[in-house]
Order: sequence, then C-alpha cells, then structure tokens
Amino acid sequence: MSSSTLYAKVEETIATEIARGEYRPGDQLPTEDELLERFQVSRITVRRAIQNLVHRRLLEIRRGLGTFVLAPRIEAELTKLTGFVEDMNAVGRKATARVVGQRVVSASARVAERLHLTKGTKVMQIERVRLADEVPISFDETFLPLPLGKQIVHNDLRFHPIFALLEEEYGVPLVEADYELEAVIATKAIADALQVRVGSPIFQVERTSKTIGDRPVDYEVLSYRGDLVRFVTKLSRHTAKSTGSQTLRSRKR
Repeated sequence: MSSSTLYAKVEETIATEIARGEYRPGDQLPTEDELLERFQVSRITVRRAIQNLVHRRLLEIRRGLGTFVLAPRIEAELTKLTGFVEDMNAVGRKATARVVGQRVVSASARVAERLHLTKGTKVMQIERVRLADEVPISFDETFLPLPLGKQIVHNDLRFHPIFALLEEEYGVPLVEADYELEAVIATKAIADALQVRVGSPIFQVERTSKTIGDRPVDYEVLSYRGDLVRFVTKLSRHTAKSTGSQTLRSRKR
C-alpha cells in the first residue's frame, strides 16, 4: 500500500470516528505513539494524517498539551446585545470561564473615554478565558467603574456572567452597546490564553455596554479565536433617498 493511501486511510478513519461521536469536541486524541501502535504505520504517515485533519478544522494541536478535537465553528449573531453564556446557550454549547486576573488599575485614555471617566481614574479590570465545551474560545478583558467593579468581583466569575450579575443582582439594566469589530493577529498573551500560535487570526471586539440614560457601565476588549467563531448578521437595504453616502472611517488607536 502506498504512503499516500496509508495516511488517507488513517485520516478518514479518525474523521469518521469524530463524525460518529466516538471523539467529542474537546476530547484529546491518543498520542502519536498510540496511533502508531494502532495503525501500524510510520510516524510520518501519522503526522501527515493529523496535519490534514488540522487543516480540515477537525483537530487542533495545543502546544505542550496534545491534539484535541475541535467543535464545529460557532456562529454569533450581531443582532442584539448578549453575553458569552447567552451566545453559547443559543448554539447548544456549555459555557464556562477561567478567571485570569482581577485588579484595580488606573484607566488608560481609551478606557476612560469609553466609560466617560477622567484618565487615571481607578477602575476594576477583570480578565477571563471563556470556554465552550472546555475549548478556549475568547479572552475577555473587562473594565468596570470601581464601585460597581468591587461588587462584581465578590462573586465567583467562573460561574456567574457579568451581564447577569449587573442586571439581576445589582439592578443595572443593559440597554444598548457600542460595538467595534476588527481582524487582528494573536499576541503572545492572547495566544497563551487561547492555546493557539502567536500570529493566529483573532476577531477583536470592543464593546461598551450602557444602562439607562446612555451611561456606560461595562467596557470590554474581547478576543475571539478566528478559527472557531463566525459572526453573522442581517442587513436591510436603505433607499437612496434615506441613506445618503456611506463611508469607511479610519480611527487612530
């Protein structure tokens, strides 16, 4: 049997087992040595089969950890203001969080602008890795006005979403949000948090959520894995009479 036939056989066997649910999203694949023993093929054949499955977005290699089964790409609708847990519930995924840090910091110019504060004002910064079915999906950096932030961090943020706490525990209804989305590449910090390679594609969202009276209460920088998330929306066509000209705006960061 040729080498091309061998790696194709290994590749399709594993792909079929994933499709049948024998390996579920987040499951770790057997080690390379275990696959060698199972299929009785060369190391290069196993590696080529695995790389092809990675390119097909069925598997991912996490540095120092092993090879894991990927979940199908998640579609997030840009039609209403929702949090991560609500988004994952909508697509049948189990959402969890890992808190990386929470601290009082001085507001940068950007944070101060978004929260309508003076630069240098103390704010609460919260960093979390958000997971769906145990797979890292996004790295969230949240800034809250200090009095509100001090209340929020008294809760276990591994299990309690900030949006739910604001609305249900502290009586702060969320009305609307300013939302900016752009494509960037993963820095080392983001790559380490999401277990991807430096330079991997990332959707970076800046979202400022507001309560009644147009008052901002939550500013976030959300970094979503570009290989696992797809943003979708629905657009309506304005008539020429009502729309005027539209332009692309560039902004300095």
